[in-house]
Amino acid sequence: MALSKERRAEIIKQFGANEKDTGSVKVQIALLTAQINELSKHLKSNKKDASGQRGLFKLIGQRRGLLDYLNRNDRDAYVKLISELGIRK
Repeated sequence: MALSKERRAEIIKQFGANEKDTGSVKVQIALLTAQINELSKHLKSNKKDASGQRGLFKLIGQRRGLLDYLNRNDRDAYVKLISELGIRK
């Protein structure tokens, strides 16, 4: 369920300041969102995968914390990011 190198590089290029910008909050949220979407697809077909479900909840919690941080520090970037990623709030 890990993202491919190409997909990861594409997300970093889209949301980061440059190709090396992997630590910014926007990039981290975008990468977590992609991982969450992949894992959600997996869990739809494998309903009894309890460890996968636990991992999904863990990723969602990490993303939630980063979204809260972004919301506190840069509200405009937060609103723009959730609309680009299609995250409900």
